Amino acid sequence: MKTSSIYFLCMFFLTVTLSGGVVDNLTIDRVVRDLLDQHGAEASERINAGVRQVANFWQETDGSSADFVSFCTDYFIAETEQLQLTFVRFERNFEIVWGHAHEVGRDLSMPLQLEMNPVLPVDYLFAEYDPFAHLQDDMYANKIAFVVLLNFPIATLDEKLAEGATWSRSEWAKARLAETCATRVPAEVSQELAKVYVQADDYIANYNIVMHNLVNEKGDRLFPAGLKLITHWGLRDELKSHYARQNGVPHQQMIYEVMQDIITQDIPRVVINNETVEWNPMQNQVFRDGRKIDFEREPDVRYQKLLSVFKAERSLDAYSPNMPTKIDRRFQRDREIPELEFENLISAVLKAPVAKDVAQLIAQRLDRLLQPFDIWYDGFKGRSSIGESELDKIVSERYSTVQAFQDDLPRILSDLGFSAETAAFLESKITVDPSRGAGHASGAMRRTDNAHLRTRIPETGMTYKGYNIAIHELGHNVEQVFSLNKMDHYMLYGVPNTAFTEAFAFVFQSRDLDLLGRANKDPLAEHLKALDTFWSTCEIASVGLVDMRVWHWMYAHPEATAGELKEAVIKISKEVWNDYWMPILGVKDSIILGIYSHMIVYGLYLPDYSLGHIIMFQIEQYLKDKNLGDEMERMCRLGRITPDAWMRAAVGSPISTAPLIEAATKAIELLK
Repeated sequence: MKTSSIYFLCMFFLTVTLSGGVVDNLTIDRVVRDLLDQHGAEASERINAGVRQVANFWQETDGSSADFVSFCTDYFIAETEQLQLTFVRFERNFEIVWGHAHEVGRDLSMPLQLEMNPVLPVDYLFAEYDPFAHLQDDMYANKIAFVVLLNFPIATLDEKLAEGATWSRSEWAKARLAETCATRVPAEVSQELAKVYVQADDYIANYNIVMHNLVNEKGDRLFPAGLKLITHWGLRDELKSHYARQNGVPHQQMIYEVMQDIITQDIPRVVINNETVEWNPMQNQVFRDGRKIDFEREPDVRYQKLLSVFKAERSLDAYSPNMPTKIDRRFQRDREIPELEFENLISAVLKAPVAKDVAQLIAQRLDRLLQPFDIWYDGFKGRSSIGESELDKIVSERYSTVQAFQDDLPRILSDLGFSAETAAFLESKITVDPSRGAGHASGAMRRTDNAHLRTRIPETGMTYKGYNIAIHELGHNVEQVFSLNKMDHYMLYGVPNTAFTEAFAFVFQSRDLDLLGRANKDPLAEHLKALDTFWSTCEIASVGLVDMRVWHWMYAHPEATAGELKEAVIKISKEVWNDYWMPILGVKDSIILGIYSHMIVYGLYLPDYSLGHIIMFQIEQYLKDKNLGDEMERMCRLGRITPDAWMRAAVGSPISTAPLIEAATKAIELLK
């Protein structure tokens, strides 16, 4: 999971047209005429757009109508060279301001995100403080934002999709500059948004299940001492690991039951992050010192956190009439892909006829009827023949500390195909930190700053699951370093949307065994990998659809309680399951698609993963006869243009599910 400042996660590129009512149309027309008389018809398009953009955001606190006239007259830049120099200055200064604000926010949140004990009450207050919250107010108050709006037109999504392919790099960068000032949300609204996201993140980061204290009906403990797993990431990965173990089904069924209790909030409150009690999730009974005790269930906290995120995001809607919901902003602003087009793309994988064939092959391999948790089937990966315990031993010996992983980065990057010089550069720009949560990547916003890789390393050393996540996060970090430090324009830093950085993370993650010297030697490895990617894409696509439908439900029921939201999530999870997975697996009414923690803490982020898988597969196909290191740097340097334009430049074709579906179909034919 890639993370950044709450502001840039939730507020960047929020396009609005909100007139302050101070400047009337007669004044606007007069200013336009005066500027045309002064600078000539050559500047007419920019004059018309710029004056009206400023008028849309001008409020009483900004000055009178006469002040508006004076500002436009004084700050419109007609001369091409001066406009270019001003643009360059904006890039420099915004990097300074945004970069330092991002570092402040990141560093203040460290006690909650990293293993820095103890966590003090004041740490929560500092983590909830958003250095970006007042920045936009300040930019408008001192007229910096108005200078941008007056001189750099804001492009609509339709214009970017229709014309962007013909734009120069400079034109793209100027369009992105204009977007950064295309919002005027009050600081108190921004601050509240930051607060609820921090609170949701803290709730999830500390939601651990003590696996050794889970017991079955006979009182047997199925999991080893010391195993404490965060939900949902740790639980899911532990479930997946049992495909490589004998008699793993009872363990998987127990984890599945734990997940269901979390979704329904029937989980006993006392078992969350608590090592002093035992829990039988199959019968939902709690014991202390061998004696059964009464308990209270978790009181719908999970859904209250989601509801708080929704309400905070909804408070932005009034400032975004052109994109009046979080859903609109996620798809039109963040992803730059229309929602229906996006849904059709990811649904195409689930609806592909080959999905049933893959399910039948999995059932044959497992020699049993499939169960709902088999959406996480992990048997197509080469590690299935190695064994989780052996992998844990290899990893824990190699990475006993965070510093050990940091020190091994040059070797890892070299093995991935980066030159020694590039690997050394990347390592110097990536800092590895000890994470409280499952792990994440936090990029920099200033070229003199470092990207941060947060990974979880217990006292006994890193586990294989932790290593697998760390390699995923390293993929994010490498993208973050390249797309900032190697970019020709600061305003283009990054990738088109989060699905693209997820794609690179998946490319790295798929090579984790190679990096341990345990590469899959199976001659059918390429085809098994295609099936693994296809099945994983089906799983995460359905989860993304749940996330999308839940947000639509919340907007349709803005006054819902946490309990009502819980019932809605359960209902939606069943509906999506029955629409897509029941035809594939033959099992009805599972709620398991509602388990993902991303839905609670990241605000409609989950759909990006499925798109990330699709893009990753296209990138992998392109890389077959090429060097990953060279090609990844080239692709990352394309920057934040539209997704379609990026894909065409990166791999020579638009985003498509066809290569993945065709590869899975071919693999099935070979493996029948």
